[in-house]
Amino acid sequence: MSRARPIDRVLLARRAFAVAGVALLAYGVAQLFLVVAWPDLVLLALWLAGALVVHDGLLSPLVLAVAAALRRFVPARGRGFLQLALVAGSMITVIALPMIYLEGSQPPEKAILLQRYGVNLTVLLGLVGVVTLVLYAVRVASDARSTRAGAEGAARTDAP
Repeated sequence: MSRARPIDRVLLARRAFAVAGVALLAYGVAQLFLVVAWPDLVLLALWLAGALVVHDGLLSPLVLAVAAALRRFVPARGRGFLQLALVAGSMITVIALPMIYLEGSQPPEKAILLQRYGVNLTVLLGLVGVVTLVLYAVRVASDARSTRAGAEGAARTDAP
């Protein structure tokens, strides 16, 4: 008598997400070709090609250089926290730069561009830095506490 194979729920979920992703991709491509004018599609293709060149020719080597510098100059315990701060800060900056560039270029009716994005970016980057420092301090305190507890436990077992 053969046993029935158990259902692999992870595999089932992956396949469901894959099907949903392909369906959404097909919908998006269909909308792109049905709604957007052909001259705009050509401009979009040129922009995407330029984005690929900037990413692969400028950003990726820069990220690799920063990673190599971090590995060389930052201790292992702090490296992860610094990487977290750099990733979060760069994502915030990438989102804010177009807003900073367009600041003041629109009429007052478009209120989203009336904010002071340079100041907001500075505040957010400072917040990322403070949160990172607090997380690192908690890690250092936790490591010191566990080291101290381990030394005390070893001293108790060595005592007569």
